[in-house]
Amino acid sequence: MSLKITFLGTGTSQGIPIIGSKHPVCLSSDSKDKRLRVSVLVAWDDYKYVIDCGPDFRYQMLRAACDRIDGVLFTHEHSDHVLGLDDIRPFYFKQGDIPIYAHKRVLKSLRKRFDYIFATKNKYPGAPTVISNRIKNKPFKLQNLKVTPVNGLHDKLQVFGFRFNDFAYLTDMKTVSDEEVKKIKSVKVLVVNALRIDAHRSHFNLEEALKFINKVNPEKAYLTHISHLLGFHEEVEKTLPENVFLAYDGLEITI
Repeated sequence: MSLKITFLGTGTSQGIPIIGSKHPVCLSSDSKDKRLRVSVLVAWDDYKYVIDCGPDFRYQMLRAACDRIDGVLFTHEHSDHVLGLDDIRPFYFKQGDIPIYAHKRVLKSLRKRFDYIFATKNKYPGAPTVISNRIKNKPFKLQNLKVTPVNGLHDKLQVFGFRFNDFAYLTDMKTVSDEEVKKIKSVKVLVVNALRIDAHRSHFNLEEALKFINKVNPEKAYLTHISHLLGFHEEVEKTLPENVFLAYDGLEITI
């Protein structure tokens, strides 16, 4: 079974360019320096699942020519990861109720923010309907594939990463215990956040991300959730170890 991974977005919460910014990276003409909010599409056999559904979700689906999804997994409840939930409507109208998968705290937050989606009485007829699936810190099945959650901390907020076979996707991480690292040890492909050069209270910076990659020891690693403060894509790529790469919007890999 092979996995196809499409990077729908690789930017941080404001994306790149940032509105009104005159920073050189925000003014870059290189398409790889233009980053939507972070998300990936994971596909295998005839199945397609999205990890996170941020405010750029509609455009990401159009850009990827994605005509169906089988569900959405959420890492956590911050706006850049959830605000596109309403835009699952075209899939709902075509396919019916859309499964979502999240920690119980995240499901509670979604019910509050999108109360009209979760309404059981007098529901607005144009609203989509979801099937809520609570994720705990133990493996679960998506169709014919086992998915293993990877628990971490985003400052003090619990966040889930996910392992699909030999692919592991972690974003918005600052702390991951050795016990959780064991779950993804020596995967073929690791994706992990690397916000910027300087330290940050709730995200890996570049140095921390590279140390984490060494600990996991994947065949290849890709950096995501990138801010303009990391630098120009082309320049940063030249400084990375030979098996580490900057992800960029639209990148596709097969595992």
